[in-house]
Parts: sequence; C-alpha cells; structure tokens
Amino acid sequence: MSQPRYGIWLPVGGNFGPLNTPDEPIDASYERTLVLEAERLGYVTTLVAQHLANPRSLELDQLETWTACAALAEATESIEIIAAIKPLLFHPAVLAKMSLGIDAISRGRFAINLISAWFRPEMERINIPFPPHDERYRYSGEWLQVVRALWSGEKVNFEGEYFKIQDLSLRPFCVAQPYPRIYLGGASDPAQILATQQADVYFINGQPIEDVRKVIKQVLSRPRNYHKPIRFGLSAFVIARPTDEEAQAELERLMALQKLEEQYKLNVAKGVDSEAVMFQLFAKNPAVGGNGGTAAGLVGSYDTVAARVAAFVDVGINTFMLQFNPFVPEMTRFAQEVMPRVRHLQKVV
Repeated sequence: MSQPRYGIWLPVGGNFGPLNTPDEPIDASYERTLVLEAERLGYVTTLVAQHLANPRSLELDQLETWTACAALAEATESIEIIAAIKPLLFHPAVLAKMSLGIDAISRGRFAINLISAWFRPEMERINIPFPPHDERYRYSGEWLQVVRALWSGEKVNFEGEYFKIQDLSLRPFCVAQPYPRIYLGGASDPAQILATQQADVYFINGQPIEDVRKVIKQVLSRPRNYHKPIRFGLSAFVIARPTDEEAQAELERLMALQKLEEQYKLNVAKGVDSEAVMFQLFAKNPAVGGNGGTAAGLVGSYDTVAARVAAFVDVGINTFMLQFNPFVPEMTRFAQEVMPRVRHLQKVV
C-alpha cells in the first residue's frame, strides 16, 4: 500500500471554518509562515486557491495566488506548490509562460489546479463573459491543450474554437518532466471528463467515504487519454483529539462559531452558478470548513482519524489536502499524532 501524500490549503482568504475566533484572528497575509512550518512537519504539497476578491466579502483580504506562489517557490525547499488557475482570467500563452517561471524558481516543484470558475460576480465585476457551465469546461479543455503544448518547448501552431497560436515556443524548458502536474476539481460530468482527458490528479471535495468510492469508480470508468493512470486527491477539514468525545465537542464548538458568520455563507451563495454541482453536495453534507470540510469524516480520536485516512487510501485516495483551525497547532497535532498512526496501520496491513 502506497504512503499517502499530505498537504495543506493555504488560507489565502483568512481562515478555514470560522473566520474569526479567539484562537485565530482573521489573517490572509503572506506573512503567515504556514507553508514553511508545514514543510518542516512533513507535509509534501500545498494548494493556493484563486480569487480576485474574497467571495465572502469585499471587505475581507484575499492573497493573490500567482505572486504568492512565486515567493513560496523561492522560500521553500521541498514542498510542492499548487496554484489554482481560472482559465477565464488568463490567456493560456501568458499563463504557460508564468508557470514555467515558477517551475524554474521552484526547481520543478510547481503544479496547477484548474478551476473552471463558479463565482459569477468575480467575472461580472470586471466585465469578463461568464459562459454557461458546460461551455466553461469546453473552454478550459482547449485552454489546457494550449498550455500543455507550450510546456513541451516545441513550436506550437494551434487553431481552435477559442484560441489561435502561431509559431510560438517558450523557453526555458520545464524542469518538471514531462510538464508540471495538473490537478483538476469539479463534481459535474464535464469536470470528470476533462480530468480523465487531460489531468494527472482529480480532486474530490470532502464527503463520506462511500460517496468518494462511487466518485472514484465513476471517474475510472471513463475513457482515459493519458499513458499514466489518473490519481485522486481529497479535501478535508481535520479535528483530531485524544478521544472521539473531545473531537465531537470541538466540532460542535466550531459549528456554533461558524453559524455566527452566516452572512458570509449567504454572500457566497448569492454568487454561485446554479449549475455548479459541488455546491449541491455541500448543501447535502453540512460541514465545518471549505470544499466539503468535515463532511469527509476526519473528526475523532487520533486512532479514529488515522483509520479513516487509511480507509480512504484503500478506496484510492493518494493526496489529502487538509484544513485546520487554529491552523498551526492543529496541523502540528495531525503530523505528530495521526501521520505515524497511519504509517503503523499500513505496516500492519
């Protein structure tokens, strides 16, 4: 059984779960040293989400993804740095060049997470067209074709529905070979199809293990264009304590604090594309945290959480992208108490 990869969501919009608590005031600044500490603790990847403005409120800070990733590439030594990208915001040739720059700075540790956009006001406020759901995925598919072609280093001539590239090649070549890793999320059929056609890793939002098992089975049943098998990542908010009862009490505390910030959730809901399937799943599984959060079930004693991580590995999850609150103490607790237990469980098996 392969060892799982653990990563953290960078809190680019503040905190996960309740935004503002006595334990952790709101902070979306680059000065938070989460990634350096995560690298020291043994986390191997980090995801930096992308928004022009904070979806919860224009009054809240939002860290810019690509400049932050360039800085992190220089500041870190070993951790993979994943930048989320919304194709509607960047021409693929411009993005391909930017990503090659961060790939070089990081010495091959850079990856992208393609998001076909779900927050309508972000585009409307800057007068960028927001096509219907399925068309956004067609656009993303062609956009990704161009990016991958330009990453090859060969001269590209391309003419599609949305883009035309004439006699363009980019230097320097990729350090990551054959190209930076491509992550892709989204719960709809078009998202799954695009992932099987062009992505390396399919991200699944936090949900119960039986639902995750069904998603993996569905994705694996689709035709695959790559020579490499697709891998799977899972988003989750972790609450690990010495006992199940203590973890449940902490979940209830965070739920109550999150409830006090209901206006932020309503602000997001007003701007969500009604066709975005993942928000239908969020409504089905109320949780603490973003992208499914505690719906993944990583709440309980150290032994309980370790057993659930191992169970997710058994059904096919390779990468866990985790959220915590307060972040540093809880990601330290997970590294010290849960990671070793998962390794022990896998040795026993």
